[in-house]
Amino acid sequence: MARPRRRTSRKQSVSLKNAPQPGSTDPSIIRNFCIIAHIDHGKSTLADRMLQLTGVVDERASRAQYLDRMDIERERGITIKSQAVRMPWTVPAGNAEDAEPGTYVLNMIDTPGHVDFTYEVSRSLEACEAAVLLVDAAQGIEAQTLANLYLAMGADLHIIPVLNKIDLPSANVEKYAAELAGLVGCEPEDVLLTSAKTGVGVETLLNEIVKQTPAPVGDADAPARALIFDSVYDTYRGVVTYVRVVDGKLSHRDRIKMMSTNAVHEMLEVGVISPEPVKAGEIGVGEVGYLITGVKDVRQSRVGDTVTSQHHGATESLGGYKHPNPMVYAGLYPIDGDDYPTLRDALEKLQLNDAALTYEPETSGALGFGFRCGFLGLLHMEITRDRLEREFNLDLISTAPNVVYEVALDDGTEVEVTNPSEYPDGKVAEVREPVVKATILAPSDYIGTIMELCQLKRGNLQGMDYLSEDRVEMRYTLPMGEIVFDFFDQLKSRTKGYASLDYERSGEQAADLVKVDILLQGEPVDAFSAIIHRDAAYSYGVMMAGKLKDLIPRQQFEVPIQAAIGARVIARETIRAIRKDVLAKCYGGDISRKRKLLEKQKAGKKRMKNIGSVEVPPEAFVAALATTQPTEKTGKK
Repeated sequence: MARPRRRTSRKQSVSLKNAPQPGSTDPSIIRNFCIIAHIDHGKSTLADRMLQLTGVVDERASRAQYLDRMDIERERGITIKSQAVRMPWTVPAGNAEDAEPGTYVLNMIDTPGHVDFTYEVSRSLEACEAAVLLVDAAQGIEAQTLANLYLAMGADLHIIPVLNKIDLPSANVEKYAAELAGLVGCEPEDVLLTSAKTGVGVETLLNEIVKQTPAPVGDADAPARALIFDSVYDTYRGVVTYVRVVDGKLSHRDRIKMMSTNAVHEMLEVGVISPEPVKAGEIGVGEVGYLITGVKDVRQSRVGDTVTSQHHGATESLGGYKHPNPMVYAGLYPIDGDDYPTLRDALEKLQLNDAALTYEPETSGALGFGFRCGFLGLLHMEITRDRLEREFNLDLISTAPNVVYEVALDDGTEVEVTNPSEYPDGKVAEVREPVVKATILAPSDYIGTIMELCQLKRGNLQGMDYLSEDRVEMRYTLPMGEIVFDFFDQLKSRTKGYASLDYERSGEQAADLVKVDILLQGEPVDAFSAIIHRDAAYSYGVMMAGKLKDLIPRQQFEVPIQAAIGARVIARETIRAIRKDVLAKCYGGDISRKRKLLEKQKAGKKRMKNIGSVEVPPEAFVAALATTQPTEKTGKK
């Protein structure tokens, strides 16, 4: 088997031999672009076809969703991390697309489509001059299509509209080409038609990318400036930093400086991703590549920082990124308390790769030491926990997710509450909750169903527009706390999967919210507390009390489980005591003897109840908290 493998690698190197080499590349032949779309519209499949057509991946090495490297991405069929790859592309002489003949360098970034990973998309856009806007020819424009388009327009990128999956029997090319043209502001015939699965139209698309994408602009003689748009941690090599060079050049063995921290490092390796790392002597203006300095401290390579030369370096940094505000908070605790330092190191390394993740230490009376983590959404939370468990071999308990509330007390003080345990005990004057601007796209047949769901979730209709005869865009203001639990699930099930959702933070509003405590034998268990609307408090209390009754093992004494708002109990269940048959040896005789034994047992149980503590096994916490609310589902790619 070894011989064919060597023969294949020789053949591949020959096919790429004449491609422009990193560092010596003229910026006029570089084209930096990304692919943006809604979930499941074919971004990763299109990227696969481009990799095959440009020859950087041969048929033997090829696999579906080649750029989705993580196991969790391949299992779920979704893209979580943006991936950059360098590809050579030769435009033949006399082509019909009027692109200048010659060999070009295409730097492509494949981006996620889910709303929870919008920050990944926004960072990728800063490394590009154009965006390929991909729309499914069978489903049309959806909510995240619009959201990503507005991000690309905000970054001043050239938009290339593409209709994908034209080979599907249900494809409606004319209708959705007209919709897409109206959205972008071009003619329907300007919309490119492709099938990423079969490869139809992909060559034409590559030629159009060469023709329409502006070449990168920068000063090759100026001091080096490069923007860090992503970083990963490698156990053996330390921090691997991905950059887009704007001015000057970065060379092997140069001493570089991170402008935000003033940390100085020597570059041990510099190169490009094609699609595996390829070493280079240097990377110049407009190129996208990676740097390795051997640094193990992940805090010294922050996303959005500017890299420059130590000597005669730039004085003005590049713009960087606006840091996202967490939408959802949840506590992460190791089941084994000895894993706390490992969890801290793991979060630090994961934050390097996922700049939208925030965390700070916290302590729970029930769960011990852990971290309060901020996420952009429920899927982001789920993926982060999965990655921590897989990549760092941790067993974790996550508390029920909640958003940030502003609580104003009667004495005028204000408290920011990210955790129910922080809810103040004083008299509350007002509670303000975060609200989001939600955009829902769906067939017009489901307008009534969607309105009913949004009213149930305390939403306010802000407007409605028809995109076509049978597709409508509805704009709602909804409480963030209602969005993060089961809203997406219910929306999908009520519209048979046709509706799509996008949302963004849009301020705060006052609401009638209360803290529901769960008490075991009169003692509150902070891990089960929740801040919810007063109308939903009773159902939450009944659900948690019933669930804990089934999960907590019976004790030697009777254990009451109560749900309470302040001092008022709103729900109760009782775990019956384990009864020992103290009358087993009484084969008759006077009834007073039996009564005496039963009274003695009763007194013993009462004394035990006064001094005993309820043992709640970790499995009960995992089961109660993991299934408190359903999680968001995603489609397969």
